[in-house]
Amino acid sequence: MHSFPTLRTPRGPVPADSPAWNPQRAGDMPSHRYRSAFERVNIPAVDRRWPDTRIEKAPLWVPVDLRDGNQALAEPMDTPRKRRMFDLLVTMGFKEIEIGYPSASRTDFDFVRHLVEGEAVPDDVTPVVFTPAKPDLIARTFESVAGMDRAVVHLYIPTAPVWRDVVLGRDRAQVWATVREAAELMDRLAGGHPATEVRFEFSPEVFVLTEPDFVLEICNGLTALWDASPDRPVIHNLPATVEIATPNVYADQIEYMHRALDRRESVILSVHPHNDRGTGVACAELAVLAGAQRVEGCLFGNGERTGNVDLVNLALNLHAQGVDPMVDFSDIDEIRRTVEHCNRLAVPPRHPYAGDLVYTAFSGTHQDAISKGFAHHERTASPTWDVPYLPIDPADVGRGYEAVIRVNSQSGKGGIAHLLHSSHGVDLPARMRPDFSRTVQRSTDDSGLEATGKDLWELFTATYLAPGQDGPVTLETWTADVTADGEHRFVCALRTEGSGGDVTGDYEGTGNGPLSAFVRALAGAGHEVEILDFTQHATTGGQDSAAMAYAECRVGGRTVWGAGRDTSGLTASVLAVLSAVNRAG
Repeated sequence: MHSFPTLRTPRGPVPADSPAWNPQRAGDMPSHRYRSAFERVNIPAVDRRWPDTRIEKAPLWVPVDLRDGNQALAEPMDTPRKRRMFDLLVTMGFKEIEIGYPSASRTDFDFVRHLVEGEAVPDDVTPVVFTPAKPDLIARTFESVAGMDRAVVHLYIPTAPVWRDVVLGRDRAQVWATVREAAELMDRLAGGHPATEVRFEFSPEVFVLTEPDFVLEICNGLTALWDASPDRPVIHNLPATVEIATPNVYADQIEYMHRALDRRESVILSVHPHNDRGTGVACAELAVLAGAQRVEGCLFGNGERTGNVDLVNLALNLHAQGVDPMVDFSDIDEIRRTVEHCNRLAVPPRHPYAGDLVYTAFSGTHQDAISKGFAHHERTASPTWDVPYLPIDPADVGRGYEAVIRVNSQSGKGGIAHLLHSSHGVDLPARMRPDFSRTVQRSTDDSGLEATGKDLWELFTATYLAPGQDGPVTLETWTADVTADGEHRFVCALRTEGSGGDVTGDYEGTGNGPLSAFVRALAGAGHEVEILDFTQHATTGGQDSAAMAYAECRVGGRTVWGAGRDTSGLTASVLAVLSAVNRAG
């Protein structure tokens, strides 16, 4: 048994209320230091409607890769990388894009100006710029968007008690006064930029730990101060800055705000979930059920700590439920390559929808189900997708099918047969599959490596096709014809290897078909063969297709499979029987 010196196996008591089947013991980790969300903030009681709601249309997606995501990078993006990311987001169809924090750095300011001066923002795309509630930084932010056709200026301030006390050193009244002063300044500055259509957004940072009545007081106050209306709505963005509880709690908090906000038709309710508990996607989905209309996040979930909510995951979850995500993911690999280049962060191979291995099955059980699902889908030509283990058709996101099934020591006969069929047109008979599967299993067990389609073909060739061409028993020449009375005749010269050297003889057999005639010719040479099963097919369409033949034979009391391949179906059949003879020898 391996020793792990820094780990301590829990040795405390088994809780008295644990059932007999759960012997887990109390451990030494200091869990008592942490309080539940219910002890830290008042979770408003609501008559929950979100559990009975369905998501039937996409929210407004707002990628924050160029601001929030960029702040999380060890090496922030320069202007060329930012521009490449911006162009990707536009091409994908995002209509509101947070482009930077222009007061935070010269690089961010210059990038906003780059977009303005280069007239790079399409007419139907609204840029968002981010600013803290500080007068000089707000002024700098407005300076950055001068000359832009339209913009959202996004104001934020921490509002939760710990942040108020520890970070800001202000009480509730002082925080609200700071926000009000900043909002009034924004309103004045917007009036000084009549050529730019400016709308406002507010984020009470750490909303999830802020008293609900305080968030409501600030949000309703800003809605009135900015004189929000349906044709110039205000955005109230309620972030799970640090996840604190299960996603249903966030949904309750959002539904409370959805119901309680003033001028609701003049407010766009937005959410910005982070992923500290690993439930960012679930929080966003439940928040939309609870009334959120807009979701901020990053492609592939980049962001501080464990990241922002993953917009790729969210949008393609909708796609998988038959809801148009309203953005284009039809070339997921190009999207991933671009994001990896801009962020200099790799997307994990098991990332939902986009990872290298996300559509790949190694398990034999999964492979068999997928292979049968593909065959059923092709046979029925169904307009709907219903293939086991594949929530969407990989082709939807630009993936091929060649990597869906891959073979290693965990794989089964179904996956092996699928790869041979998809790569080389080999349609292994069901009774033959276990035989070849054992051969593959031995090979992958010995190597410890994955077997590619090329590897499988080489193994299949060596195991079944080569013995029909070159083995202890070889056909030197042969002919097959039909006699005047309708019998088939097979005439051949057989070379047989022996301890005393090779022996070549001429043999002839007759039967009701060419293979039965060949079997009798083999019997004349001392090889007793009985064909138990036989099948044949073309490997591709068209007259020039090669034929594959498979023969299960009893040779000298031993049952073996052989295979043959040739442009002539008869030749392939003869080679399959001869392969079985040589494999039995």
